[in-house]
Amino acid sequence: MRWLRTFGEVVRSGLTIEETRLEPLLALRTAAGVALVVGPALWLVSPAFAASAALGAYSAGAATFQRTWRPRKVIALGAGAGLALSTFVGYLAAGRLVTFLPLLAVWAFAAGMAWSLGSTAGIVAATTVGSMLVTITLPTSVGRALEHAGVIALGGVAQAVLILLFPVRRWGAHRDALADALAAVADYARRLRHDPTAPFDPEPLMTARDAAAVTPSQARTRPPVLHGPRGLAERILPVVAALADPDVGAPAEGPGRDRARELLDAAADVLDAAARSIRRGTPAEVPPRSADVLRVDEEHEVLEGPARQAAERLVELLAEALEIAGSGGARDKAPAPPGPASAQFLVRPTMFRLLPVVVRAVRRELRRDSPVFRHAVRLAAVATLGYLIASRLPVGHGYWAPIASVMVMRPDFHRTYARAVGRLAGTLAGVALATGMVRALGPDAHVFGALAVVSAALSYTLLRTGYAYSQCFTAAYVVFLLGMGGQAWEQTVPERVVLTLLGGALAMLAYVVFPAWETPRLPGRLADWLAADGRYAAAVLRSHAEPTREHRADMRRALLESREARAAWQEAYDQARQEPVGPRGLTSREAEEAQEALKGLDRAAMLMESHVRPRADSRFAPEAERFAEALEADTAQAADDVREHRNPDWGRVEEALHAWKGAARDRSPVLRRGAELQKRALDNLATAVSRTPLERDVGSAREEQRVRAAVAAEGDGSSPAHRAG
Repeated sequence: MRWLRTFGEVVRSGLTIEETRLEPLLALRTAAGVALVVGPALWLVSPAFAASAALGAYSAGAATFQRTWRPRKVIALGAGAGLALSTFVGYLAAGRLVTFLPLLAVWAFAAGMAWSLGSTAGIVAATTVGSMLVTITLPTSVGRALEHAGVIALGGVAQAVLILLFPVRRWGAHRDALADALAAVADYARRLRHDPTAPFDPEPLMTARDAAAVTPSQARTRPPVLHGPRGLAERILPVVAALADPDVGAPAEGPGRDRARELLDAAADVLDAAARSIRRGTPAEVPPRSADVLRVDEEHEVLEGPARQAAERLVELLAEALEIAGSGGARDKAPAPPGPASAQFLVRPTMFRLLPVVVRAVRRELRRDSPVFRHAVRLAAVATLGYLIASRLPVGHGYWAPIASVMVMRPDFHRTYARAVGRLAGTLAGVALATGMVRALGPDAHVFGALAVVSAALSYTLLRTGYAYSQCFTAAYVVFLLGMGGQAWEQTVPERVVLTLLGGALAMLAYVVFPAWETPRLPGRLADWLAADGRYAAAVLRSHAEPTREHRADMRRALLESREARAAWQEAYDQARQEPVGPRGLTSREAEEAQEALKGLDRAAMLMESHVRPRADSRFAPEAERFAEALEADTAQAADDVREHRNPDWGRVEEALHAWKGAARDRSPVLRRGAELQKRALDNLATAVSRTPLERDVGSAREEQRVRAAVAAEGDGSSPAHRAG
């Protein structure tokens, strides 16, 4: 029953249309790169040569649509070079299974390990495996193999040249990432008006930070408007949280709460205006009403104490945002500030200095329990097995089966199965569409070449709306290329459908045989997040107790580690919810409650961070230092307890907080209230994960029964949702 329910969700996911902004100009430019190499090759050489050219240009163009912050022309050149190399090396080993199969296995394994560098590297590497499988059938000699490899690389060069000559919204992805971060903080400020304890998802800020890392050559041309606003959003975030919180900020009711709501609404307007300005590169106007709200009247201000301090700090920060919103980002010609390169921007290694980074990343994943390592093993096994099976079948183009497997496989279960469903559905629709056109138009290589370019343009356009819909036109593109080469549709269409089905089935079976389930890893991911949160909260307390430059740097570093651990947990939790395996160590309800508790710990630390400011009159707070030591020690021990399924204990934290409350003179009552919020969050976490072994076994059984009951209710229409409908 669990597998049937999961497979139903997979089918829906594989056929879902994703709501995203289309980029027709980018698609048109990339399709022009395909036409630029296909046309001359078809006219001057041969259809087979044009097919090689089309492969390089199409795959290099598709690589530029992946989520990456490196220049698109560099990605196109790298993809073209990788495709050319795989083609030539594959041809040298082709002809005998005893030489080609080991090479294919090693190449596919390396392509799988490329996921350790990120999804873009993994996807581009997978296309090189497909190139090795398909293009080794085209050359007839080493010289011809070099020619085919050269024309494939030329496809990447053509795409890079078009990107250089016809830039489309240069730095657009970086602008969007920064604008999304500001807009996320604006949305958070609006939510705080109605829910003062609302959580904040830091993913937009993490994405913006990733986008801010540039190579030295990028730093010389990066618009200055992309330098500072990310730090502004980081500083505004804890301030709006502190202002809205009834424990450490504005009172829960009365004029003070009304004033806080006004300031939060004005902050949202200013941040939205700054986001629009950065995204569009045009000046933006803040509503006059919001500007008036931000004028603090010293005599009639109703906020007092920490709430007033937060309001004044927010007004200072929003004044900087107003400057951004008013200037419109028209600063692209400003020179980079002087000084060491490392002090100006977050450094991203150049392509020529990536080797040490690659080695370290791959070594981290070379372990049996790594999802990336398991994906690489599956990829190597399926590529070789698919090639062996297809070579024994009485069909041509047997390489389609392993190509289908390689292109749908991902390190996680859900995406692998959803893409397999999407590829089959898209292939069926695409070959049906292309077959009808082939039959209607008759054999004409030049017409088929033109239709292939049009199909490529439509595939690029729909690339981000869903794999099935892009794959529909990719399948049509392949059919037109084969028609251009003189292949009869009566042979190619049935073969492609059958072999795509075989490749998808192999990919699905591989995950069942050698899975990498995230469900058993949830306790470890939760423990990592807890320990990182404890270090972050302790760093905040130390920075408040003694606000030195070193302590503030430690606080920032701990914050980034906490966000990374939270993102790793969230990714694992989302994947585990989509897996057809039962709970192991944590039931779904326990995981959800523990997640909410740690979000509360995050939020409490963020509230305290808003009061950490470098001041000349800052006084040492020994109570905060002692609580920080206890908090870090207890959360580190509790992380080990969660991994080993033991109940966590907060004895040192409770003792330090009790001593803080009993101190003769409390130098920081606001910070102490934040510490009390942290203790409350830790208690909620202990309640979520603390049970006896018998209770844990019973809970897992009840979780299984609850899931089955929900599935049965959906099937017979007796669920509350069905009755309401």
